Amino acid sequence: MYSSQLLKGTFQTIILKLLSNADRMYGYEITQKVKLLSDGEVILSEGSLYPLLHKMEEEGLVSTSREKVGNRFRRYYAITFKGRQEGEAKVDEFARFVKTMGKLISPDVSSNLDAI
Repeated sequence: MYSSQLLKGTFQTIILKLLSNADRMYGYEITQKVKLLSDGEVILSEGSLYPLLHKMEEEGLVSTSREKVGNRFRRYYAITFKGRQEGEAKVDEFARFVKTMGKLISPDVSSNLDAI
């Protein structure tokens, strides 16, 4: 598993990407999908997930609906148009970040520093 410091700031991007590929998802489903897709390397706890989902709802990035399942209600989250745009921008930004980090930690860094 990765450290929480390393993952900090990526959860919103991950959630928006997951929701952009699904009609709607509920909280536990999101946590399990993250765990599954990351082969258990990324754990999104409910304590991190729900405050973030509430914030994203306030910002208009996701919408919610409630549906009765059995004897209880389940809250579903769906991405909004604004959320889709924000998600695409965040995924692009993250891809650029990963590319930049790759350059910084690649074995060729020392030879690149010689050129300075």
